[in-house]
Amino acid sequence: MKVRLIRRSSIEEYTKQNAPGRGSFSIWLSVLKYADWIEPGDIKCTYGSADLLGNGTCRVVFDIGGNNHRMICKYHFGSTNVHLYIKWIGSHAAYSALCNKGEQYKIDKY
Repeated sequence: MKVRLIRRSSIEEYTKQNAPGRGSFSIWLSVLKYADWIEPGDIKCTYGSADLLGNGTCRVVFDIGGNNHRMICKYHFGSTNVHLYIKWIGSHAAYSALCNKGEQYKIDKY
């Protein structure tokens, strides 16, 4: 199924403040454009460095730009397409801080 990205503007806002990551996010978006997912495991087939979060959260963490940036998204597999909701974008260090607090499962910034 095709993937519909919700809140793409979040990436645009983030890359305005983090210009060196712009190219990496552009590549990530280009790959997503051709993604065809049927189940969550397909996310890892498309993005090998992605981590599916557990605890029934339906969330995935993408490592972008050589692990310099992280993006948490929530996914929903519908009957005709997949919705991918951007929940958080930040640096690897900021993501590590979230994990140390145990907040990566509940963040809902955007």
